[in-house]
Amino acid sequence: MSFCCGASMIGTKGTLKHYRTRIHNVPILFCPVCHRVEVHYLVENEYEILAEYAHGDGASEVDFQDYVDESDKALHENCVNNEDEDPMQIVQSQIDMSLDLLTFAKEIGDQEWQQLLKKRLIMLSQRRHKLKLKRAPGGTI
Repeated sequence: MSFCCGASMIGTKGTLKHYRTRIHNVPILFCPVCHRVEVHYLVENEYEILAEYAHGDGASEVDFQDYVDESDKALHENCVNNEDEDPMQIVQSQIDMSLDLLTFAKEIGDQEWQQLLKKRLIMLSQRRHKLKLKRAPGGTI
């Protein structure tokens, strides 16, 4: 499982920029709390090779799927959530995990970790509130 700042990262595909080359459909991990993005560790070497070659060739855009076989199911095995899930369920899952971690942090008396988890819980509950407003009849954000 990939974690970032106390939250589990969400598996998705995205477009990354390497110098002037945009590489589409790269398997990435996304943190719903701090919005950090990293290339999935199982394709990191392939990404770096493709990015260097594409940049060297002067390509402005490349599709990762055209060059790399992604049939490996392990890409999503270490992700607690994936982008195709309901955003409200993802946020709720993140809140539940953070609450479990907060309980453990209290048990071991780690004050610093407790404060970090409380900040993340505030951010996640704000995100949940925005999703609720968006789903309400006539709600837009």
